[in-house]
Amino acid sequence: MNEKRTGSGAEGRPGIAVVTGAGSGIGRAVAVELLRAGWSVVLAGRRTETLTQTAALVPEGASLAVRTDVSRPEDVAGLFSAAVRRFGRVDLLFNNAGTFGPGGVPVEELPYDAWRHVVDTNLNGAFLCAQAAYRQMKEQDPQGGRIINNGSISAHTPRPHSVAYTATKHALTGLTKSLSLDGRPYRIAVGQIDIGNAATDMTARMETGALQANGEIAPEPVMDVADVARTVRHMAELPLEANVQFATVLATTMPYVGRG
Repeated sequence: MNEKRTGSGAEGRPGIAVVTGAGSGIGRAVAVELLRAGWSVVLAGRRTETLTQTAALVPEGASLAVRTDVSRPEDVAGLFSAAVRRFGRVDLLFNNAGTFGPGGVPVEELPYDAWRHVVDTNLNGAFLCAQAAYRQMKEQDPQGGRIINNGSISAHTPRPHSVAYTATKHALTGLTKSLSLDGRPYRIAVGQIDIGNAATDMTARMETGALQANGEIAPEPVMDVADVARTVRHMAELPLEANVQFATVLATTMPYVGRG
């Protein structure tokens, strides 16, 4: 944790960001990108030690680690209270925390508890964080801010045996559209980034072989997660009069466009 910089909160310049799922993968990459660009970043995640490791990657940055389970309303309320106590406002929420759930489980065998865990994390957690950010952005002075939801290629096209993950990511698109509309009177811009095959621990298996729609197992290309982080930063640093409503960033030759 470091407090040397506290972003200005002015449009087009670094401000105060909350990043969920900041302890690994895409969340860590985005948090690091923002910290290096001068943003003050509140790092949220289930494990304090991994959040501390993220902060240590940019020791000169202004960061605050807050242990948070986004599926718990009291944790989310505590996260945003801590952010405002430390930095005074919230200019950006990167709604990133998520889970794929048990992989390779046919729909008829998926336990309800597993379904519920994915829904609670990916959808309910995204709603709770967006609601808390919305409340803060509506009331702060200057009013407004930006929410960027982490969707997925699965918000468009499912993988085999991914019913819970795919259903939540489709729902997240509806959440994004509704929040974007309702945020207009309060200068709250809301967009979504749909990511395909960024190289993280979650996608490591894709390079060795992933189940395809035709039943075959085939390796898939991945892209550098830093390319995702730069895209999120571009979306974040637009003035509030401009918004990237939906962006799709993917490994160029992954099996998504066309028939493979």
